[in-house]
Amino acid sequence: MHVPDAFIPINQGVVYWIIALVFVALALRWAKNELTEEKIPLVAVLAAGIFAIQAFNLPVTMGTSGHLLGGALAAILLGSPFAAVFILSMVLIIQGVLFGDGGITTMGANIINMGVIGGFVGFYSFHGLLGVTKNMSISAFVAAWLACFIPSLACALEMFIAGTFPLVPGMVAMGTYHAAIGLIEGVITVVGLNLILNARPDIVELPRGVPIHG
Repeated sequence: MHVPDAFIPINQGVVYWIIALVFVALALRWAKNELTEEKIPLVAVLAAGIFAIQAFNLPVTMGTSGHLLGGALAAILLGSPFAAVFILSMVLIIQGVLFGDGGITTMGANIINMGVIGGFVGFYSFHGLLGVTKNMSISAFVAAWLACFIPSLACALEMFIAGTFPLVPGMVAMGTYHAAIGLIEGVITVVGLNLILNARPDIVELPRGVPIHG
């Protein structure tokens, strides 16, 4: 999921960077308006946790790798998909600049895949499912799975557009691995959500009327 520099041509990388910067600007506006002193420790914990879980890479065919993302958990806990964009952007910049995990020219694509797509899919699928299931854990699990699986398909599509590898084998490889990885992501998301709700329910942004447990 951390696309290296050589995998996407510079001109395409610039386009992804421009799109990513629009969402980063909106995420910074969210942080300015919504990030209170009480929530800053939660943001720090989430950023550190996401950094840690992304450090475990599983090799995928054609030179790519798969790993947990964490976008859904950030978006659900902080009540906005822009929270995921904000946190994932910080994590990806540190990983790319300091540790060489993911390219600089392709960082825009990585932010879009993991922060934007992962955050928005995780947030809105959680709220949509919650209205149907009335169960927080089930909704969070499925939302986190989708927020891992769908960005992997987006990454495969970007690799196809870049001419890095063919569409169908790329979709199959990335989709299959992340469908499995997404199960772990779902469990971690549910566990993390319940742990933080037990410790500090006052700083978690959940819809009104949603039971803290269940």
